Amino acid sequence: FKGQGMYSPASQGVIRPVLIGCFFMIKFLSCPTDQASHEWKAGCSPCPQVSIMWPFGQAFDIYSCAYFNIKGCHLTVDKNLYSKAHGVIFHHRDIHGDLKNMPQEQRPWFQKWVWWNAESPANTNRIPGVDHLFNLTASYRLDSDIKIPYGSLVEVTSEDKIFELPKKDKLVCWVVSNWNPNYKRVQVFNELSRHVKVETPSSCKFYLAFENSIYKDYATEKLFNTMKLGAVPVVLGPSRDNYKQFIPRDSFIHVDDFSSTEELAKKLLFLDQNEEEYMRYFTWRKNFKVQQGYFGLEHACRSCDYIRRNKGYRTIHNLNKWFWG
Repeated sequence: FKGQGMYSPASQGVIRPVLIGCFFMIKFLSCPTDQASHEWKAGCSPCPQVSIMWPFGQAFDIYSCAYFNIKGCHLTVDKNLYSKAHGVIFHHRDIHGDLKNMPQEQRPWFQKWVWWNAESPANTNRIPGVDHLFNLTASYRLDSDIKIPYGSLVEVTSEDKIFELPKKDKLVCWVVSNWNPNYKRVQVFNELSRHVKVETPSSCKFYLAFENSIYKDYATEKLFNTMKLGAVPVVLGPSRDNYKQFIPRDSFIHVDDFSSTEELAKKLLFLDQNEEEYMRYFTWRKNFKVQQGYFGLEHACRSCDYIRRNKGYRTIHNLNKWFWG
């Protein structure tokens, strides 16, 4: 992760410090020009401008980062401001395999490129050309420069309402958006269904938070949505120890804790009949609450803030090896 900066996909640049000032960021791939960026440019001409590349071509308020208590960062989708941008964030799925939709002009000496990806390696196309191209990583992985988890637990405050567990009328629920019989989660579901009835969404005691692929740190909204709604997540994903880096050890049930799906089913049925044991999975609610991530917007703001605070400059030479192995 050391080396010199790259000005463009084809040319190498010079290491320089990053300017301090008011920052704003832009999305370069498949995005329209937003009026707000022009208004800001006219009203803040003395400020060095930083742009982040915004995924999916969404329009937004350039002062959106204030929502996350981040000051000095401004977002835009206006590619015309590229030469004045301190940072540009690229959504991996938007990058063409031949890199032709990447900026071709010389990269400003103060500008940093951020590689952003929220998917697992199994659901991310490998692009050889991304090596030696980016300066920072932004992903769900805990060893990323900019960590962008799907959710987190934060301490409750005096203003938070006391959590009341919603009434349950079903035992186990599961929702899957991508049914693939080859996925382990589908295989576990089929086996578990032989021992316990699994319902479609309703008020359930347990929810199958099964990830579509198993990788370190890959715990998605399936986990955090379940916890926020007041169900106990039955997880299939990275190891139990890895999950414990995100949530309390007694707040979830891991498939790997059982020798078979039959044993897992017995555990769920036992908890269904033992209210005191079941309620222990919600002890964490006394001190914490679930905070879900704001997909896209928060990631862009966090990236901008990281660039603003960190002045060093480096190039990631082995991005493919780091992410795909």
